[in-house]
Amino acid sequence: SFNKGLDDAVFKPIAKGYSYLPEAMRLGVRNVTSNISYTVTIPNHLLQGNFKNFATDSGRFIINSILGVLGIFDPAARIGLKKIEHEDYGQTLGVWGIGTGCYIMLPILGPSTTRDAVGKVANTLLDPFYMVTVGDKSMLGNNFGDTTYYLEQGFDTIDFRSQNLKSFESLEKNSIDLYASVKSLYLQ
Repeated sequence: SFNKGLDDAVFKPIAKGYSYLPEAMRLGVRNVTSNISYTVTIPNHLLQGNFKNFATDSGRFIINSILGVLGIFDPAARIGLKKIEHEDYGQTLGVWGIGTGCYIMLPILGPSTTRDAVGKVANTLLDPFYMVTVGDKSMLGNNFGDTTYYLEQGFDTIDFRSQNLKSFESLEKNSIDLYASVKSLYLQ
Protein backbone atom coordinates (compact mmCIF):
# COMPACT_ATOMS: atom_id res chain seq x y z
CA SER A 1 0.00 0.00 0.00
CA PHE A 2 2.85 2.38 0.85
CA ASN A 3 4.65 1.75 -2.45
CA LYS A 4 1.40 1.98 -4.45
CA GLY A 5 0.54 5.28 -2.77
CA LEU A 6 4.05 6.64 -3.41
CA ASP A 7 3.87 5.52 -7.03
CA ASP A 8 0.45 7.12 -7.54
CA ALA A 9 1.49 10.38 -5.85
CA VAL A 10 5.07 10.77 -7.10
CA PHE A 11 6.54 8.32 -9.59
CA LYS A 12 3.62 7.86 -11.99
CA PRO A 13 2.95 11.62 -12.47
CA ILE A 14 6.67 12.33 -12.97
CA ALA A 15 6.97 9.39 -15.38
CA LYS A 16 3.95 10.62 -17.36
CA GLY A 17 5.46 14.10 -17.64
CA TYR A 18 8.85 12.63 -18.55
CA SER A 19 7.24 10.55 -21.31
CA TYR A 20 6.34 13.80 -23.12
CA LEU A 21 10.01 14.72 -23.57
CA PRO A 22 11.40 14.12 -27.06
CA GLU A 23 12.36 10.48 -27.68
CA ALA A 24 15.96 11.49 -28.48
CA MET A 25 16.31 13.09 -25.04
CA ARG A 26 14.82 10.06 -23.27
CA LEU A 27 17.07 7.74 -25.27
CA GLY A 28 20.12 9.81 -24.27
CA VAL A 29 19.15 9.57 -20.59
CA ARG A 30 18.54 5.81 -20.96
CA ASN A 31 21.93 5.39 -22.66
CA VAL A 32 23.78 7.34 -19.95
CA THR A 33 22.16 5.47 -17.06
CA SER A 34 22.70 2.15 -18.87
CA ASN A 35 26.34 3.04 -19.45
CA ILE A 36 26.84 3.92 -15.78
CA SER A 37 25.26 0.60 -14.77
CA TYR A 38 28.20 -1.19 -16.40
CA THR A 39 30.22 -0.26 -13.30
CA VAL A 40 28.17 -2.95 -11.50
CA THR A 41 27.60 -5.30 -14.45
CA ILE A 42 31.24 -5.69 -15.52
CA PRO A 43 32.57 -6.94 -12.14
CA ASN A 44 29.61 -9.32 -11.88
CA HIS A 45 30.43 -10.89 -15.25
CA LEU A 46 33.89 -11.62 -13.81
CA LEU A 47 32.50 -12.97 -10.53
CA GLN A 48 30.17 -15.25 -12.51
CA GLY A 49 33.01 -16.46 -14.74
CA ASN A 50 31.39 -15.05 -17.88
CA PHE A 51 34.50 -13.70 -19.59
CA LYS A 52 32.92 -13.16 -23.03
CA ASN A 53 30.24 -10.86 -21.58
CA PHE A 54 32.92 -9.22 -19.43
CA ALA A 55 34.93 -8.36 -22.57
CA THR A 56 31.88 -7.22 -24.55
CA ASP A 57 30.50 -4.97 -21.79
CA SER A 58 33.96 -3.58 -20.97
CA GLY A 59 34.35 -2.65 -24.63
CA ARG A 60 30.86 -1.10 -24.72
CA PHE A 61 31.59 0.91 -21.57
CA ILE A 62 34.93 2.25 -22.84
CA ILE A 63 33.70 3.06 -26.36
CA ASN A 64 30.42 4.63 -25.24
CA SER A 65 32.09 6.60 -22.44
CA ILE A 66 34.66 8.10 -24.82
CA LEU A 67 33.14 8.20 -28.31
CA GLY A 68 29.54 8.24 -27.07
CA VAL A 69 30.10 11.32 -24.90
CA LEU A 70 29.75 9.64 -21.48
CA GLY A 71 27.23 7.22 -22.95
CA ILE A 72 24.70 9.65 -24.42
CA PHE A 73 25.21 7.91 -27.76
CA ASP A 74 25.78 4.20 -28.41
CA PRO A 75 28.54 3.87 -31.03
CA ALA A 76 29.47 0.44 -29.60
CA ALA A 77 26.23 -1.01 -31.00
CA ARG A 78 27.07 0.35 -34.44
CA ILE A 79 30.36 -1.55 -34.47
CA GLY A 80 28.72 -4.81 -33.40
CA LEU A 81 29.01 -4.81 -29.61
CA LYS A 82 25.44 -5.74 -28.71
CA LYS A 83 23.81 -4.92 -25.38
CA ILE A 84 23.77 -7.80 -22.92
CA GLU A 85 21.38 -8.19 -19.98
CA HIS A 86 22.74 -6.33 -16.98
CA GLU A 87 24.06 -8.40 -14.10
CA ASP A 88 24.13 -7.51 -10.41
CA TYR A 89 25.34 -8.94 -7.11
CA GLY A 90 22.00 -10.64 -6.38
CA GLN A 91 22.34 -12.59 -9.63
CA THR A 92 25.97 -13.39 -8.80
CA LEU A 93 24.89 -14.80 -5.43
CA GLY A 94 22.40 -16.96 -7.34
CA VAL A 95 25.13 -18.23 -9.69
CA TRP A 96 27.17 -19.08 -6.60
CA GLY A 97 24.33 -21.29 -5.37
CA ILE A 98 22.66 -19.03 -2.79
CA GLY A 99 18.89 -19.58 -2.79
CA THR A 100 16.45 -16.75 -3.37
CA GLY A 101 15.02 -16.75 0.15
CA CYS A 102 11.62 -15.32 0.86
CA TYR A 103 9.84 -12.71 -1.23
CA ILE A 104 9.70 -9.26 0.34
CA MET A 105 8.27 -5.91 -0.69
CA LEU A 106 10.79 -3.22 0.21
CA PRO A 107 9.56 0.30 0.92
CA ILE A 108 10.35 2.57 -2.06
CA LEU A 109 12.60 -0.07 -3.70
CA GLY A 110 9.75 -2.44 -4.51
CA PRO A 111 9.70 -6.22 -4.90
CA SER A 112 12.71 -8.31 -3.99
CA THR A 113 13.85 -11.54 -2.42
CA THR A 114 16.14 -11.89 0.56
CA ARG A 115 19.07 -12.68 -1.75
CA ASP A 116 18.33 -9.77 -4.08
CA ALA A 117 17.92 -7.38 -1.13
CA VAL A 118 21.45 -8.28 -0.01
CA GLY A 119 22.51 -7.86 -3.64
CA LYS A 120 20.95 -4.37 -3.74
CA VAL A 121 23.10 -3.32 -0.80
CA ALA A 122 26.20 -4.67 -2.56
CA ASN A 123 25.11 -3.04 -5.84
CA THR A 124 25.29 0.29 -4.07
CA LEU A 125 28.27 -0.09 -1.76
CA LEU A 126 30.49 -1.89 -4.30
CA ASP A 127 29.50 0.32 -7.24
CA PRO A 128 32.53 2.36 -8.38
CA PHE A 129 30.19 5.16 -9.50
CA TYR A 130 28.74 5.32 -5.97
CA MET A 131 32.23 5.20 -4.48
CA VAL A 132 33.52 8.20 -6.47
CA THR A 133 30.36 10.30 -6.09
CA VAL A 134 28.92 9.64 -2.65
CA GLY A 135 31.75 7.69 -1.01
CA ASP A 136 34.77 9.90 -1.76
CA LYS A 137 33.84 13.52 -1.11
CA SER A 138 37.25 14.80 -2.21
CA MET A 139 36.96 13.38 -5.73
CA LEU A 140 34.03 15.50 -6.99
CA GLY A 141 33.89 18.00 -4.14
CA ASN A 142 31.36 18.55 -1.37
CA ASN A 143 27.78 17.58 -2.22
CA PHE A 144 28.17 17.58 -5.99
CA GLY A 145 29.00 13.86 -5.80
CA ASP A 146 25.86 13.01 -3.83
CA THR A 147 23.72 15.01 -6.24
CA THR A 148 25.29 13.33 -9.26
CA TYR A 149 24.66 9.84 -7.89
CA TYR A 150 21.09 10.44 -6.78
CA LEU A 151 20.17 12.27 -9.99
CA GLU A 152 21.44 9.31 -12.03
CA GLN A 153 19.46 6.88 -9.85
CA GLY A 154 16.36 9.08 -10.10
CA PHE A 155 16.58 9.40 -13.88
CA ASP A 156 17.06 5.64 -14.20
CA THR A 157 13.97 4.99 -12.06
CA ILE A 158 11.80 7.56 -13.86
CA ASP A 159 12.93 6.34 -17.28
CA PHE A 160 12.09 2.72 -16.32
CA ARG A 161 8.71 3.78 -14.93
CA SER A 162 7.86 5.81 -18.05
CA GLN A 163 8.74 2.89 -20.34
CA ASN A 164 6.34 0.71 -18.39
CA LEU A 165 3.39 3.05 -17.81
CA LYS A 166 0.96 1.00 -19.92
CA SER A 167 2.21 -2.35 -18.60
CA PHE A 168 1.75 -1.27 -14.98
CA GLU A 169 -1.68 0.23 -15.70
CA SER A 170 -2.75 -3.00 -17.41
CA LEU A 171 -1.45 -5.04 -14.49
CA GLU A 172 -3.40 -2.87 -12.03
CA LYS A 173 -6.63 -3.12 -14.06
CA ASN A 174 -6.44 -6.85 -14.73
CA SER A 175 -5.26 -8.09 -11.33
CA ILE A 176 -7.68 -9.43 -8.78
CA ASP A 177 -4.86 -9.21 -6.22
CA LEU A 178 -2.18 -6.71 -7.31
CA TYR A 179 0.27 -7.81 -4.61
CA ALA A 180 0.03 -11.48 -5.68
CA SER A 181 0.40 -10.51 -9.35
CA VAL A 182 3.50 -8.40 -8.69
CA LYS A 183 4.97 -11.19 -6.57
CA SER A 184 4.34 -13.79 -9.27
CA LEU A 185 5.82 -11.61 -12.03
CA TYR A 186 8.87 -10.72 -9.95
CA LEU A 187 9.62 -14.32 -9.05
CA GLN A 188 9.24 -15.38 -12.70
